[in-house]
Amino acid sequence: MKSDSVKSGIERAPHRSLFKRRPLIGIANSANDIIPGHVELNRIVESVKAGVYMEGGTPITFGTIGICDGIAMNHVGMKYSLGSRELIADSIEVMAVAHAFDAMVMVTNCDKIVPGMLMAAARLNLPTIVVSGGPMLAGSHAGKEIDLVSVFEAVGAVKSRKMKEAELADIEDCACPTCGSCAGMFTANSMNCLTEAIGMGLPGNGTIPAVMAARQRLAKEAGMKIMMLLKRKITPKKIMTQKAFANAMAVDMALGCSTNTVLHLMAIAQEAGITIDLDSFNRVSEKTPHICSLSPAGTHHMEDLDRAGGVSAVMKEISRKRLIHADCITVTGQTVRENIKKSRVLDKSVIRSLERPYHKQGGLAILFGNLAPSGCVVKQSAVVRQMLRHEGPARVFNGEEEATSAIMAGRIKKGDVVVIRYEGPRGGPGMREMLVPTSAIAGMGLDADVALITDGRFSGGTRGAAMGHVSPEAMEGGPIAIVKDGDRIAIDIPKRRITLKVEEKAIEGRLSKWRPPKPKISKGYMARYARMVSSGGEGAVVK
Repeated sequence: MKSDSVKSGIERAPHRSLFKRRPLIGIANSANDIIPGHVELNRIVESVKAGVYMEGGTPITFGTIGICDGIAMNHVGMKYSLGSRELIADSIEVMAVAHAFDAMVMVTNCDKIVPGMLMAAARLNLPTIVVSGGPMLAGSHAGKEIDLVSVFEAVGAVKSRKMKEAELADIEDCACPTCGSCAGMFTANSMNCLTEAIGMGLPGNGTIPAVMAARQRLAKEAGMKIMMLLKRKITPKKIMTQKAFANAMAVDMALGCSTNTVLHLMAIAQEAGITIDLDSFNRVSEKTPHICSLSPAGTHHMEDLDRAGGVSAVMKEISRKRLIHADCITVTGQTVRENIKKSRVLDKSVIRSLERPYHKQGGLAILFGNLAPSGCVVKQSAVVRQMLRHEGPARVFNGEEEATSAIMAGRIKKGDVVVIRYEGPRGGPGMREMLVPTSAIAGMGLDADVALITDGRFSGGTRGAAMGHVSPEAMEGGPIAIVKDGDRIAIDIPKRRITLKVEEKAIEGRLSKWRPPKPKISKGYMARYARMVSSGGEGAVVK
């Protein structure tokens, strides 16, 4: 065992005076007091510890950082969100190696923490199970289920005088009724579901609500199972194989997950020594039907998906089309085939059949063209039909604040293509999410008429014709840097094309005169991050 290096032999008597001989199981706990999704994590850790003790291990708990994207949204704090993913992975590596842990349980919730922990799991390659804190229950207002995105969109409705402030206040008070990761198929829940699909989380990890007793039982089971994985030497690289990533992408497309899953799966794959590129997502999307429509694209929420059979039922359904590699091993110690053998769809209005999907293709699409030579991503399942193809004049902004002000002031008109640049991994820095401008557009009723393009990111809560991760980004001298107000931009999602309708010679001439602006942050962590980070098209990983 790894921990023998700190507890075996006469030379390790000093170490044994601090620690005795049972296997050391590191428990990375991302709990803090500011994230609503983390309120129950300390209790979950206690359940994990109980399971470890029951099976003869010594649990060692330590903390990691975590950012709430909802709180960090639309101000300088969001620049730090994606960058925190790397710090989380690094901090877990430091703790695990320095203390010679034999295995790991990673207790997580919320957007960048889940992928950061999966990156650490792949890098360390110690037996590992990931346990999420579970999703929040949906709120209720005027007889409709609502969530955090409902509040963001209501702000746009008030600004456009479609809603009164008193109703916004009611929605604000009702939208987030319990602890847990926000209730829709946003980034946190997307990544928790994909953790299960890739085999690193126990069945139910992605969907059991945070407030349910079943969440505590799952945590205790994880503590017990980690000792089995240690005994059988089942490590993340045996689980996170090429086939397992294909499974994750297929579930991603079936569920209509967040666009951020593209960045995170690519980053995790790099740590696992697996090659996936943007074309991989299109290939999987083209053959995988979209069979679940959760908020923001639809009306269902995570509790509905759990009640309908969860991720296991989704995998069982799409396996009928041989879209799942059923022979992949998982943290249960069994294969996917064994895990889903008894699963079934319990509510066909939530998990549709392959014969009656919401869309024939998956939830995400990667577009290429002279505006995004290295690609950009759109949640096509959340785009209204008439916006799948769109052409309009560019309205260009050099940052999120400029664009948000223009949208809120009513200066964006039907047909416009809003371009937000210098928000990429280097230019932001940190590739901010753009939930405020996209929600304002939707709340104003413009999502059927206005597109938005950025080298930054979108929240999993974004809906509408929103193309993100444009690569190369503006700060790297990508073509998005030289778009001018009034330039025509054509978007064709079915054909996977995005085109700046400017002559090639004119584009080359503009690029030859372009010079990068001064960095927005010149010291501290994000300044270092900006110097070392790769493009969005490569997963925005620190080199």
